[in-house]
Amino acid sequence: MKAFAQSLLSLWKQLGLNQRVSLALAAGVVVVGFVALVFWSRRPDYQLLYGRLGEKDAAAIISQLETQNIPHQVAAGGGAVYVPSDQVYHLRMELAAKGLPSGDGVGFEIFDKGQFGLSDFVQRTNYMRALQGELSRTISELHGVRSARVMIVQPENRLLLVDQGIKPTASVFVELVGNRLETEAVNAIRNLVANSVQGLQPDQVAVVDNQGHVLSEDLKQDPALGNAASQMRYRQQIEDYFSKKVETMLAQVIGPGNAVVRVSAEIETDSTTLTEEKYDPEGQVVRTQTITEDTTNTTESKSGGVVGVSANVPDKNAANEGAKPTSTNEQSRKNRTTTYEINRTTTNTVRTPGSVKNLTAAVFVAQRTSGADGQAVKRTAEELNSLRQLVINALGVHAATGQSLDNIVSLQEMSFQIPSVSAQVAQIQKETRVATWIDTASHYVAVVIGLVVLALFWKMVGRQKPEAVPVEMLTEQPSNGQRGMPVQGTITPELLNELIRQKPANIGVALRDWAAVKKN
Repeated sequence: MKAFAQSLLSLWKQLGLNQRVSLALAAGVVVVGFVALVFWSRRPDYQLLYGRLGEKDAAAIISQLETQNIPHQVAAGGGAVYVPSDQVYHLRMELAAKGLPSGDGVGFEIFDKGQFGLSDFVQRTNYMRALQGELSRTISELHGVRSARVMIVQPENRLLLVDQGIKPTASVFVELVGNRLETEAVNAIRNLVANSVQGLQPDQVAVVDNQGHVLSEDLKQDPALGNAASQMRYRQQIEDYFSKKVETMLAQVIGPGNAVVRVSAEIETDSTTLTEEKYDPEGQVVRTQTITEDTTNTTESKSGGVVGVSANVPDKNAANEGAKPTSTNEQSRKNRTTTYEINRTTTNTVRTPGSVKNLTAAVFVAQRTSGADGQAVKRTAEELNSLRQLVINALGVHAATGQSLDNIVSLQEMSFQIPSVSAQVAQIQKETRVATWIDTASHYVAVVIGLVVLALFWKMVGRQKPEAVPVEMLTEQPSNGQRGMPVQGTITPELLNELIRQKPANIGVALRDWAAVKKN
């Protein structure tokens, strides 16, 4: 080690002033860079503690971190707070115990404190504030929504019903992360708010984004078209169900990802009520039977009168005319009425919308590959017909009279331009290994870079060799500018001083060469 230090000292003495300054500056840069790399490598790994924070929550969280002397970083305009990775979960639990972050607005925690002596109007107002705050927090958790505000308008409660046509309404303002929000998310917001307020319908909820677009305008139901959105959604569900059913079946036969199935369904959208009555004359039965009898009797009498008062009163003319005979008729008649009941069948059929009237399918299957080179091999016509029959049976379709099944299910074999599953798995594994290596190497990159820089610096120092000074310089006559230079072959202190002033870095080599020449 002592010899190494002496060699460094000897090398340092042989260097000139400019070389010493350059070497000192280079050594300083290397040391500063090495120290910076060490500090950078020892810097704590910061991870996100909370994101999308409001100003109030961010200020409260930062105040708690500063009180506990925990290092932290603030990003995203003050809406994100980063802390060391080993303290993230501990701090989240600790801050949650203190009610942080509380979220924008006021939630149902407004009722945690006692509120004695408040009027009914204030209680209802607090309830509305709490409901709006809870809905805002819930909507802010949706993907693509940075923040949200909900305003609900309910009719005023009165003892007398003045206008029953006033219904509750709501408005939702959302600040988006990107440029647009999916239709499913907008519909979810409408239904979430509508189901949280009594008597509120989804069509009475307006959703507006931070760019001034009314997102809920296209989702309102049109009475002239009926429930068109529901019909299209139901049709899509039917088509997706049959497509997935056939694809999963073919995946077991020809392999996953080797079949593409698209099904088109014709849905019955009309509601029909059918009433049918059938009569069977052969199945008649006696329902009622009525029998009526009439009787008439006829009698003859020689009396001049009839029984009664007139017969007992003497008549003056009767004595002159004499007695005359009389007759009485009595008739008997029977009437029978029979009513028959004919067998009747009444059928009421109600057809609700949603039944599947017709199905058609388009199926693409990938060509088979054989051998190590993966050449495509076409299937025979019998194999394609067998696959088509499997699809037909899975869909449960039947051909009408004069219709071919080929027109219902179209099956074609084509070459797919997609990577195989094994290649995808290998690619994912490769990316995972690379990410693991990068993560491991990031902990030692600072040390490696420092060692490389030190090796380059040492190599650069080793290349610094003094230049040889010609021996003739010691034997030449001094020029006019070289005052006091001695004659040839004479070494004087003035000559050495002049040489040191002209070539300070190479005086040692020059003296050794001069001594060697003199010795020879």
